[in-house]
Amino acid sequence: MDVPLAPAPYRSGPGRLDGHPLRQLDHGHGADAPSGDLPRGDEVHRSDRPRLRRRSPGAGDRRGSRRELRTGREAFLTSGAPARERETILLGRRDVADLLSLAECVDAVEEAFRLHARGETLSPAILGVRAANGGFHVKAAGLKLPGRAYFAAKTNANFPGNRERFGLPTIQGIVLLFDANNGVPLAALDSIEITILRTGAATAVAAKRLARSDSRTATVVGCGEQGRVQLAALLGVLPIERVLVFDADPDRARRFGEERSRELSIPVEAATDLAAAVRSSDVCVTCTPSRAPLVWNDDVRDGTFLAAVGADSAEKQELDPRLLARAKVVVDSLEQCAGIGELHHAIAAGLVTNTDVHAELADLVIGHRPGRESADEVTIFDSTGTALEDVAAAAAVYEKALAAGRGTRFRFSG
Repeated sequence: MDVPLAPAPYRSGPGRLDGHPLRQLDHGHGADAPSGDLPRGDEVHRSDRPRLRRRSPGAGDRRGSRRELRTGREAFLTSGAPARERETILLGRRDVADLLSLAECVDAVEEAFRLHARGETLSPAILGVRAANGGFHVKAAGLKLPGRAYFAAKTNANFPGNRERFGLPTIQGIVLLFDANNGVPLAALDSIEITILRTGAATAVAAKRLARSDSRTATVVGCGEQGRVQLAALLGVLPIERVLVFDADPDRARRFGEERSRELSIPVEAATDLAAAVRSSDVCVTCTPSRAPLVWNDDVRDGTFLAAVGADSAEKQELDPRLLARAKVVVDSLEQCAGIGELHHAIAAGLVTNTDVHAELADLVIGHRPGRESADEVTIFDSTGTALEDVAAAAAVYEKALAAGRGTRFRFSG
């Protein structure tokens, strides 16, 4: 197919748009602030929440869902019809939630990183624009899949005062999906569910390669919607038996723990001492809007896997920079993490350089670099969120919508 693809070996990170350098202000993918501002109560329906595929009655224990995460990428690669539909499909958040399970999203995101390592992508690009009371950011990338190719651009608006001023969510946005062979606009999708699911999926892809296979206890810091999907992602790939949760709002952590315990049939306990929770954990995921370290080097025991999800702008920070000097660090995008991730703070502190980073996640997925190599090493996944994850998830939703006849169809031409 006549699709311009990034040359191999690949070079990750932001690109340029219309000849101008691009930068990102805030992708808003994993912090509690946007998660917490998602509609609640009567505004949210259960189908709007991330979930693994439902098990049939009488099935095995809750780890049956993990087998679904391991079914491989073949189902994703062969599930959809070729992208020749001339109509554009409009898909809301409920549509996305109903069509894409977390297991399917994990497969799609994993394949996107594999394709990126092979050079079979359209180079990612990002753009940030400030506004009076917030800002906008655009993330764009493309993937070449067997028999079809996609380009997606996600535009998210981030207005922190929305709920108090207008009763609106902090984060609102859409993903536009195109046929990368001919430019036909294929779909316009709600971006919130896409972002929540693909962020959790990236953690699952990293955890399979960086966490100890015998990990039993996990701590989740941040009890919003992103915390919910991060926990589901961990349970899909690791034999977690006990979960500790922490939030700046203790009542929120308590409610989160009670709800998750009932749903998952495992102990999910609200922690009041974060340091003690981290010290007792094999895995720790942070997904908050913090602007100062929450997890400190002295509280992380050998062998721990940490996934830092909340640092999505240069001002945000969740980890003690000394942790990155101590650990094996894997990033979703080296250039992006050096600019806005946890890596950014460790570089600024003079503790590490780009060359100290072990690998990008794509390197691990394709086998160019090893993941965990010993039981006692500390491993970190610095997750800032990439457009490759967005286009992978959006393409999977689109193909399932085509097959199911889901969504509102229209033609821009009239």
